[in-house]
Amino acid sequence: MAYLENIRTFLRVYELGNMSAAARDLRISSAVASSRISQLEEHLNVRLFQRTTRALSPTEQGNIFYRGATKIMEAVEEAEAEITNMTRSPRGTLFVAAPISMGQSLIAPAIPTFKADHPLIDIRLRLSDRKVDLTGEGLDAAFFLGVPEDSNLKIRKIADCQRILCASPDYIAKTGQPASSAELSTGKFDCLNMRYPGAPEFQWPLETPEGVKRIPVKGPFESDHGDVLTAWALEGHGIVLKPVFEVAEHLKSGRLVQILESEPPIPVQMACLYTHRRRQDPKVRLFIDFMVSHIQDELAKTPSV
Repeated sequence: MAYLENIRTFLRVYELGNMSAAARDLRISSAVASSRISQLEEHLNVRLFQRTTRALSPTEQGNIFYRGATKIMEAVEEAEAEITNMTRSPRGTLFVAAPISMGQSLIAPAIPTFKADHPLIDIRLRLSDRKVDLTGEGLDAAFFLGVPEDSNLKIRKIADCQRILCASPDYIAKTGQPASSAELSTGKFDCLNMRYPGAPEFQWPLETPEGVKRIPVKGPFESDHGDVLTAWALEGHGIVLKPVFEVAEHLKSGRLVQILESEPPIPVQMACLYTHRRRQDPKVRLFIDFMVSHIQDELAKTPSV
């Protein structure tokens, strides 16, 4: 087991590129992580990393060992998963990420039910509207809306979510409504946008009479928190693009009103990301299957517009 733990530590150091980050991810001290790497290097009689005071990078031998070590750990985890399935007692801690609104409304409320069914599994839920690094942050699964950039990850599609452009009645009374999507680019209307480090330029993909167009938009307010954008829209500060499930209650109450009904946003994919290696873990598989079914049931209750 000590040798396997040394390999596991090596993999996280290699993937994160930092001894301290790997130690935090594995819930051990930096000293223990460093000791395990040293033991592994001594056993193999090679240096796996070049270390300086500022950086840590794998050697040629480290790159070679990583490819083999990954296969070793995948085989071990798959075997452990089969044994766990036989005993029917999945256990451990799951680290899960999700966008804030999706996490609050669809995922967090269902976690106590999952925990009641599987008392030996603990859930650590992280909510953020920024893009997460599944491997680098040690996550077992990450829910998202949109198209992932990392094609090496596995995707479990949940649904295509209808989206809407909406604003408050007060804002519409003050500025009127755009007659076409082209007017969103003129500066006459304030568009409330999601912005986080590395985000692309603001373009809203809309269904127009000429087909799907990506409309450049701008406005005085932006945030990396989706619920902040909703709050600004409710306060009459502009137009917001939102999945219907996020604003359904405000549409029903009349606090938000749909605009540009003839040129709606294209639907957005809702899905779950995971790595092949994580998927072999029965607790990950159980959680994803449970949550996908729950979310699909909840989305089916959301009225379309």
